Parts: sequence; structure tokens; C-alpha cells
Amino acid sequence: MNLIDTGLTAWRRRYWRGSTEALQRFSGLKPFTVITGASEGIGRAFAIECARRGDNLILIARGVERLEAVANELRAQGRGAVVSVPFDVTTMDAAQTIAVTVGAQGGFVNLLINNAGFGLGGAFQEHSVEKIEAMVQLNVATPTRLMRAFLPDMLARGAGGIINVSSLGGYGPGPWQGAYYASKAYVTSLSEAVAYETRGQGVRILAVAPGPVETAFHAKMGSDWAFYRWMIPSVSAESVARSGLRAYRFGRRVVLPGLLSPLLMATMRVTPHVIGLPFLGALLHVGKGTVRRKGSSEGDA
Repeated sequence: MNLIDTGLTAWRRRYWRGSTEALQRFSGLKPFTVITGASEGIGRAFAIECARRGDNLILIARGVERLEAVANELRAQGRGAVVSVPFDVTTMDAAQTIAVTVGAQGGFVNLLINNAGFGLGGAFQEHSVEKIEAMVQLNVATPTRLMRAFLPDMLARGAGGIINVSSLGGYGPGPWQGAYYASKAYVTSLSEAVAYETRGQGVRILAVAPGPVETAFHAKMGSDWAFYRWMIPSVSAESVARSGLRAYRFGRRVVLPGLLSPLLMATMRVTPHVIGLPFLGALLHVGKGTVRRKGSSEGDA
């Protein structure tokens, strides 16, 4: 497997022209994996899988107790360093906070996993402007800012990368989850575009776009009683993390975990909207009289 990795690394760096001065800035520093929304769901699963590889971890989430519980669980494995940082990644100085934290550990950001996010279920006009803007900040603006902050150093080293947790929903308009689907379309599009721009320079950028995942995400956004929860098989958060890291290793730009997800994605892309929209609307709609809980799910996407 080392021979395969060596060959993949050489191919990924085919256009890279690094300088000695740029590399000297990172000499003697430890690589860290930074995971946002790491206290539950997909983020927690990524943290566990990365810890098994021996990565040094910076775990970020707002919930102090849950985040520290995950960190203590991983510290008990006795592999890489595990640092928990409870704060809100939507703040404008989030990248600086991460950089200072990593620097204090004598390291640099080698892998950034943008996982924190939440969804909104129900008719668009039912949600407050504040809630919609908060979702756009977390799902769109935050991964954009963090990518822009840490990508230049990765390119200077000719190594490292970014995993953005997107969604199968990003491949089409989603009535009753319209703003959420649109936010994930942005994440997938940005990931693929920047991955192409930086091809051959040693950096990997991947969008992980799962369908329904067995986490608390759907219940928190009030969609657990929608038809898609019964018609489309869910995958585990652990399988999403494993699929994502495997695809990242081989330099893929997009991965859709689950057996049905690639087929569903292809169907959404080729089906005319005049047909697809009513079908998606029926799948995502939660009927009147059904208890709906509007909310957010930090750490899932």
C-alpha cells in the first residue's frame, strides 16, 4: 500500500513547484486534522476514524460537554494528540482561532474537515430570516472562509487537503428543504471547482455527499416523518466517514456514500425539473397534523 500511496502522491504533485523557503516554514511542525462539528454524528465518526489512523486532532463544536466526551474517548486510545476547542465557527475570526490553537500545539493544518452544518425543514416562508441567515453562515460562509484561510499553506507545502461534508440534496432543488438543499449545492460546486483549479499541486479537495444518514439530524430539522425517511435507506455516520477518508486517500473530488446514492444523484441530474420537482416535493413534504420540530443539528450535514 505504501507503493500505491507514493505513486498517488507523485501524481498529485505533478505540477507542484515548491520552494525551499516555503517548506522551511513547516519544518519540525506536526500535522493536524481539524474537524468542525465534531461532537456528534458524522463529525464524531470522522474524529474516530482519523484517531484510528493516528492523526493529531483539533476537534471543534459549540457543545462543551459532548465535545469533551468525544475528546476523552479518543485520548484513551493513546495515539495522536487530541485537542478540543469549544467555540462557534461562524465567527469572523474562526480561522485565526484555529491557526493559533494549532500553532500552540507546534503544528499546522494538514487536513480540514468542514462538517458543521444544520438544516431547515418546512416551507421557506415559515422560517425566520435570522434562522435562514444562520444556516447560510454555517453551511456556506464558514467552509468558504476556512478553505480560503488554510488552502494557501497547503499549496505551499504541496500536501494536505480539505473534506467538505455536503449532501445528496445538493444535486437538485428540494421543496420543503429549499434553503438547505441550495446551501449544499454551493458546497459541492465550490469543492469540485477548487479541486480542479488546484489539480496536480499536491492538495486534495473532496465533497462527501451522503443521502439520509442515521443521526439526529433529520429529527432536529423536523423531517423525520417525511416520506424520504421511509423510502430511501439510511447509511451510518461511520460508513460516511470511512467512505470519505477512502475517497480522500485516492484523490477523488466527490463521493456519494451508500449503494443507492450514485443512482439517485444520476436520476436527479437527468430528470427534467417539471417531473423531478413534484416527486422531490412529495418525498420531502411533512403533512399537516404531523408534529414538526424546527431546529438545527450542529455536526451533521
